[in-house]
Amino acid sequence: MTTSPELDFASVVVAPGDTETTSLTVRNDSEIVEAYTFEVVGPCAPWTAVEPERLSLYPGTSGTVAVRLSPPRSPEVRAGELPLAVRVLPAERPELATVPETTVTIAPYGQLDAVLEPQRRRTWWRGGRFSVRLANRGNTPISVALDANDAGEELRYRGIASSTALEPGEEAEAPLRVRRTKPMWFGKSVTTPFHVVATPTSDPQLDQSAKELDGELVQMAVLPRWLLALLALLLALLLFWLTLVRPAVDSAAKQAADDAVQQKVQSGQLAPGPSATNAPKGQPGGGQPAGSPEPGVSSGGAGVQHSATIQVTTAGGGHTTQAYTVPDKKLFRVTDLVLANFQGDVGVLTVSFGPQVITTIALETFRNQDYHWVTPIQVPAGATVSADVTCATPGTPATGKQASGCAEVLNVSGELVDQPK
Repeated sequence: MTTSPELDFASVVVAPGDTETTSLTVRNDSEIVEAYTFEVVGPCAPWTAVEPERLSLYPGTSGTVAVRLSPPRSPEVRAGELPLAVRVLPAERPELATVPETTVTIAPYGQLDAVLEPQRRRTWWRGGRFSVRLANRGNTPISVALDANDAGEELRYRGIASSTALEPGEEAEAPLRVRRTKPMWFGKSVTTPFHVVATPTSDPQLDQSAKELDGELVQMAVLPRWLLALLALLLALLLFWLTLVRPAVDSAAKQAADDAVQQKVQSGQLAPGPSATNAPKGQPGGGQPAGSPEPGVSSGGAGVQHSATIQVTTAGGGHTTQAYTVPDKKLFRVTDLVLANFQGDVGVLTVSFGPQVITTIALETFRNQDYHWVTPIQVPAGATVSADVTCATPGTPATGKQASGCAEVLNVSGELVDQPK
């Protein structure tokens, strides 16, 4: 008095995403009418069903149920052989339960996902940083070979891995740095497209095609275009000064000096000589009149031209303040301020004259910035001209290597006079 179940096939081959059906034959060798239920056990249970779920048999008869296998297309269902077992449970005599077994072969399939991030990068000097994100969505291990190229061979590629091994369901990131062969100092930005090819090198039977990823590198000029225009303007002004303004000023000054000396000679203050304006210093008619101040020394409230340079060095993420202090009994009349962010740092710069904040400016918005005042800003003795820098990200100088800290230079100039009593 037994139950005799038998799977019709010794092994079943099924591809993920498809459905395969085999059959199970059950014979009732007992002396009573028996009803049988079925339960799939083992790793195939989540995606295997038995139809019908219940089978009734008279003594000495047999019946057949369908066993449907529908493995999902997922990396979790690995390629290879898996055991398939079905528990046949008699309702009247459960102690006679049997578990026939067979083998299910999961067919391999390949699916590679590849993405280039970002697809477009802007850069000045060191090149743009990209990354290739890879994911094995198949059910068998693969190796991925990476290669990068551009049509004009104008770019250089560094850091890209020659091959990356991925298990089913595994993800990986391959860094990539792209830069032009030569820096661009002036001019418009240049956009160069390039391609990254990800080629699976697993079982050729999987017939996986290579993934081609498109990217762009935008090379910007190291020096801004407005700086070139400013240099041209300054050169034109210098030529204008040297060729027209300076000769006229020298001629007018010489004529005024000659007239003043001639008036003093006529009034008797100076003795006439061969040339009153060319006489030796210390003698009548020579050099400067007695009692006049030497050049560059203040007298009666007049001042001398004066400038101070402030250098601020700040570690990344840090905050630093440097200042210049006006000397005792002096008044600094500021007319010009020049700021230099030669590394291209990112952060915030605040310039103050004493308690007065002159400007607060984001470092990344300029490389060189200048301010000029027709009416001088007066900084009294003991007060400071200060530069306060908050460094977010150090920039990259012309050497091509990112700096360890932010570095800004300020030059403030004007006139240093005696402070009024």
